Amino acid sequence: MTIHSSDVGPDARRRDRSRRRGKRLLIVLLAVTAEAVPLMKAGYGIGGRVVVRCGKGHLFTTLWLPGVSVKSIRLPGRRLQRCPVGNHWSVVRPVRRERLSAKELDAAARTLDTKLP
Repeated sequence: MTIHSSDVGPDARRRDRSRRRGKRLLIVLLAVTAEAVPLMKAGYGIGGRVVVRCGKGHLFTTLWLPGVSVKSIRLPGRRLQRCPVGNHWSVVRPVRRERLSAKELDAAARTLDTKLP
């Protein structure tokens, strides 16, 4: 005997929807955590304006929010996005501010990519 959704009462359908929502929320939380924890352990902090270096060595500032990316493709600890300095696509990674000179920090602060994460 096959049970159809029309044979199940509204309470059972509500419970199923609630379980599906809970599973989706868990997946999102795990994805955000999987990106945030390694960055925190490496000393980069999480979220906000972050100084990054592209594959060609250009420094710029980008909005980096774990689990959110509109203008880039997320990779573990890195992102593929457009470099506004060299006008090219590149893999970028966060840079620790304490490892940069005052001149490099100033240059990175003057070059923002976009306001989108």
